[in-house]
Amino acid sequence: MAVIAAGRRHSVACRDDGTVIACGNGRAGECDVRSWSDVVAVAAGNVHPARNTGRSHTVGLRADGSVLAAGWDRDGQTDVSAWSEVTAVAAGWRTTLGLRADGTVAATGRDAEGQCDVDAWREVVAISCGDWHSVAVCGDGTAVAAGNNRRGQCEIGRWRKLVGIAAGYLHTVGLRDDGTVIATGENESGECDVAAWRSVSAVASGSRHTIALREDGTVCAAGDNRHGQCEVRAWTGVAAIAAGATHSLGLLADGTVVAAGDNADGQCEVDTWRLRRNRAQPRPPGPSALRHRRSGPLAQ
Repeated sequence: MAVIAAGRRHSVACRDDGTVIACGNGRAGECDVRSWSDVVAVAAGNVHPARNTGRSHTVGLRADGSVLAAGWDRDGQTDVSAWSEVTAVAAGWRTTLGLRADGTVAATGRDAEGQCDVDAWREVVAISCGDWHSVAVCGDGTAVAAGNNRRGQCEIGRWRKLVGIAAGYLHTVGLRDDGTVIATGENESGECDVAAWRSVSAVASGSRHTIALREDGTVCAAGDNRHGQCEVRAWTGVAAIAAGATHSLGLLADGTVVAAGDNADGQCEVDTWRLRRNRAQPRPPGPSALRHRRSGPLAQ
């Protein structure tokens, strides 16, 4: 589950105690998450970094499968209070997706480009939203897409053996089960130059950049780097990643967070974040406990 997320001008994360923290521009209420509880995953509405954009929304998935949302709601993208049995969430510009436990997908928000036309999707295991398109991975490793396709960002019907997917402004990135990466769509900034990547365990797409987490805990990036959002090569010990419009986030194994890129609104001010509490390691069971376990029905 995504415990960190990056939007247009804000960042958000959920701690292991179920509370949520945010930083950056909250003028639309996208950072009003302090009252949230029991949250296990988050998503942040992303949008291309034009001068007239900036307002966003934040989505939180609770452990009981219900969904919370805060922030910009011009097209009903925060109308998620009735959702239930959700296992994952994704947020685009004015769109929110929810993956249900039965493999179907719920959608709300702007649908002018068809990005909410997901009712027919089945056996879905992963979802992502771009500015104007929605994508998903199905249980058989294939992909489906809906919405704007003006740069070929929805041309993923022939992709196979996928385990992950990420949608940017006008591009889409897929992670295969062998750790390689595929991409389609706009490549003006090199955001689709991912063919050489290997041993990748997760991918994330910003507006015009792509980042990937390798199995060894390092991160690689491609695409627009005008704000330093691709300056992630020095990161080590990374456990999860997220990409916003012009910034990137990394969750380290110790529960701290690192950031790179545009910080004009304070969206990279994550140095003090601690997402995991220090917990005492449980002692191994003694001989008597082991004997008791072996004497039970499962040991027979």
